[in-house]
Amino acid sequence: MTSIAVPEHPWLLPGELVVPAEPERARPRRTTRDWVVDSLAFLISLLWVLFATVDSLSPTPEAAVPLPHDWMVGVDALIGLVCCGLLWVRRRWPLGLALATLPLSMFSMAAAIPLVIVYFTVVVHRRTAVAVAVTGVGLLTNLVFSWARPDPAMPYWLTVSWGAVITLAVLAWGMFVRARRQLIVSLRERAERAEAEQQLRVAQARHLERTRIAREMHDVLAHRISLLSLHAGALEFRPDAPADEVARAAGVIRGSAHAALQDLREVIGVLRAEGDGDGDAPEPPQPTLADLPALIDESRTAGVRVNVSDGVARPAEVPAALGRAAYRIVQEGLTNARKHAAGAVVTVDVTGGPGSGLTVAIANRWPVGTPVGGTLPGAGTGLVGISERVALAGGRLAYGRDDTGDFRLAAWLPWPA
Repeated sequence: MTSIAVPEHPWLLPGELVVPAEPERARPRRTTRDWVVDSLAFLISLLWVLFATVDSLSPTPEAAVPLPHDWMVGVDALIGLVCCGLLWVRRRWPLGLALATLPLSMFSMAAAIPLVIVYFTVVVHRRTAVAVAVTGVGLLTNLVFSWARPDPAMPYWLTVSWGAVITLAVLAWGMFVRARRQLIVSLRERAERAEAEQQLRVAQARHLERTRIAREMHDVLAHRISLLSLHAGALEFRPDAPADEVARAAGVIRGSAHAALQDLREVIGVLRAEGDGDGDAPEPPQPTLADLPALIDESRTAGVRVNVSDGVARPAEVPAALGRAAYRIVQEGLTNARKHAAGAVVTVDVTGGPGSGLTVAIANRWPVGTPVGGTLPGAGTGLVGISERVALAGGRLAYGRDDTGDFRLAAWLPWPA
C-alpha cells in the first residue's frame, strides 16, 4: 500500500488539497482555513451591504445614483443579505448560484461584493470554458448596471471600463489560484504514482529473489535427499551387508544429511535476512563448472553408473554464471535419473567453447517394468526451475524422449567469445 505524506498543518490548506483524500465523500471536507475564509467573506459582504444601504439613504450618495423610492433601498439591502447567506453554500453549488444571481448584478448595489465572491468561486472550481462563459454574461450585465445605477462622479463609459477591469482581474486571479491547485494535485498524484511504482518494483524484485532461492533450494535439497534415499534403500535391500559397507553407507547418509541441513540453514538465513534490509551480507560460495567432478563422484558413490564426456575448450575461462548454470543442469539431470530411472546408466556430455556456446546433455535409458514416477516423490518443479535458469541465461532447453527411446535433457548456453 502506498503511504501518502500528510502535511504538517493540513488545516492551513483548502479542502481540495488536504491529503489523504476522502474517496467516500462527494466533495472535500471544509478545513479550518476554509471556515476562516468563508467567515471573512461573509463579514466583508455584510459590511458592504451596510455601507451600500447607508449610502443609498444619504442625500448625496457616493456609490451610485440614489433609488427613487425608499422601499427599493430596503429590497436592495434584503437582496444583499440573502446573497451574504448564500456565500456559505457557494462551495457546493458555485455555478448554480452564479447563474441564479447574475440577474441581480444588473441593478443591486448591496449584492455587488457577495456576487463577486460567488463569481470568483466559479472561476476557481470550474473549468476555464465555464468561467469564461460566466465572465461574458457578467460583462453584459455590467453594461446594464452602469446604465441603471450610474456613478454620479464618472461618465458611463468609464464606469463600464472599471467594471470590466474588475471582472477581468477577478478572472485572472481565480485562474491563477485554480492553476496552482491543479499543479499541486498533479505533483501529489505523480508522487503517489512514483511511490506505487517503486513499491511494485520492490515487490517484483522480492518475488524474483524468492523464486531464485526456491530454485536453488530445490536443486540442492533434491540432490541431497535423493542420495539419502538411495543409500537408505541399499541398506534396506541388503540388511546382511558387511559391516564396512554398512558403515560406509551410514557415513554417506550422515554426510548428505549434514550437507542438506547446512544448505537448508543457509536458505532460511537468506529468507530471514531479506526483511532486515541487510543487502551487503555475503552469499555462500556458488558451484562452478570445476565442481562437476565432485558432483559426479557423489552420484557414483551412491551407486549410480555415470559416463562423462568432457569436451569443454578452455574450461578455466568459463564465466562463473555459465558454470553455475551448467552445474545445476547436470545436478537436476542426475537427480531425476536417481528418482525415475534407478539403476539406469546416465550419460553426461558437456561440450563447447568461447563463441560457440556451452552444450550440456544428460541422458538415461527409459525405465522398463517400473512406474515412470519411480519410488521417490517429485514436485515437478525441477525442470521448471531449470527452464527459468536457462531462459535467464539466454539459452535453449529441450527435454523428453529422443528417437532411441532414452530420456534426454539438453541445454545450450551462450558463451561469449
